Formats: sequence, C-alpha cells, structure tokens
Amino acid sequence: MLVYTVGTFDLLHVGHLALLQYCRTLGDKVAVGIASDSVVSSYKPNVPVIPLEQRLEMLEALSCVDIVRPYHELEYVSACKELKPNIFVIGEDWGDKAHNLDVEVYLKSEGAKIIKVSYNPQTSSTKIKQTVIAQSHRGEYLEQVIT
Repeated sequence: MLVYTVGTFDLLHVGHLALLQYCRTLGDKVAVGIASDSVVSSYKPNVPVIPLEQRLEMLEALSCVDIVRPYHELEYVSACKELKPNIFVIGEDWGDKAHNLDVEVYLKSEGAKIIKVSYNPQTSSTKIKQTVIAQSHRGEYLEQVIT
C-alpha cells in the first residue's frame, strides 16, 4: 500500500517527522512530493530557506520515506497517475483551490483514500523563522545598547 503526501518541508522539524512517521503507519511505502522554490513562491510570500536539492536529500535520508520527488508545477494529478497511491495525506490547510480539488476528484475516481491530518501546533517552519528573526533583532538591540 502506497501513501503519498506533499509539502515544502523547509527547515525540517519534529512536526514534519511526526507526519512522515504517521504516513508510514498507514502503508508499507511512503512517497513524498516536495514543492520547488517556484511552486512555493506561487502561493507563499517567501521561498524556502533550504534549497530544493537539500530538502530532497534530507527527506531521502529518513528511514520512514521510500520515494522523494520534486514537483515544479502546482498540480498533483500527474504524480498521482504515476505513483498510483492508495492513500493521499493532506494537511489541515489543504483548502479548496482548483489544483487541490482536481486531485481529490482524480483520487476518488481511482478508489484512493484521502486523509486530512492536523499539524503540530507547537512547531512549524514559519514559527522557526519568526523565532530566528526575533532573536536576531534582539541581538542587534543589545549590541546598540552595549556600544
């Protein structure tokens, strides 16, 4: 049974690991689609901090992941046609944009199951970035006070 999920996977953290390990419990193979920088910039204000090649390499190193593939267009049907997943795992922010609805219709027509998961509220790549920025600004402030 093949489980497929997609995402950016920037600044790999425990929330990502929990998602991928959960995917492993659903099937015997886990495939992960990783959004290219151009795809991410089409729906988020900033491109990932970690380059695509490095994000691919990090996920390939995880024992709970069997297949890692980038995607360069914001559509999922072509990958699903190739991979033929039995289960497609989506996050709580999935939404109802055309590219999401298209893959849902395709997967349902193929008899695949779609599972929506909640994110770990304690961590996200965005929260990590915000913390780093806040800490760097504190450092500048302290530097100005000391000097």
